[in-house]
Amino acid sequence: MERCRMVFSGSGGQGVITAAIILAEAAVLHEGLEAVQTQAYGAAARGGATRSDVIVADSPIDFPKVIQPNVLVCLTQEAYTKFCDIIRPGGLLLTDPRYVTPQLKVDAIQRELPMYETVMDKIGKPIVFNICMLGAVVGLTDLVQPESIIKVLEQRIPSNFLEMNKQALDLGLEMGRKFEKK
Repeated sequence: MERCRMVFSGSGGQGVITAAIILAEAAVLHEGLEAVQTQAYGAAARGGATRSDVIVADSPIDFPKVIQPNVLVCLTQEAYTKFCDIIRPGGLLLTDPRYVTPQLKVDAIQRELPMYETVMDKIGKPIVFNICMLGAVVGLTDLVQPESIIKVLEQRIPSNFLEMNKQALDLGLEMGRKFEKK
């Protein structure tokens, strides 16, 4: 496996950091891979800028910071403006059209998926937007198996919210996989 360097960015309260932690745990605990996850918060825990770096590899990771990500997720316009120029040439840039209008020319594969709208149409609760985004990342990259994400969700999510999170993961997976096959 090639080392995958990712940056998940958005706003406090969107669950960006939680999604990154779930991905790193799935890679380590259920895929036998190496992973490291770091995070940075803006001025406020809710509403301020957030960034979480995740590196997944099949060999030891010596430096935990992502300089040029292979995968960049931007869930706010502010995050897009701030981070779009750090993506590795040819990398994957994932945005949601509800929150981000791409304006800059970026040397990357750009994917705009209506994750928020899909979650609201199918589930009706924005709290699982981050899990839908995580599903889209997994669907686009095949970095880990969806079952590994589900195992982590079963450990982290209260049982009364588990089915909703699984549904959001499936919506994201389907979106990522369909989009990639176009």
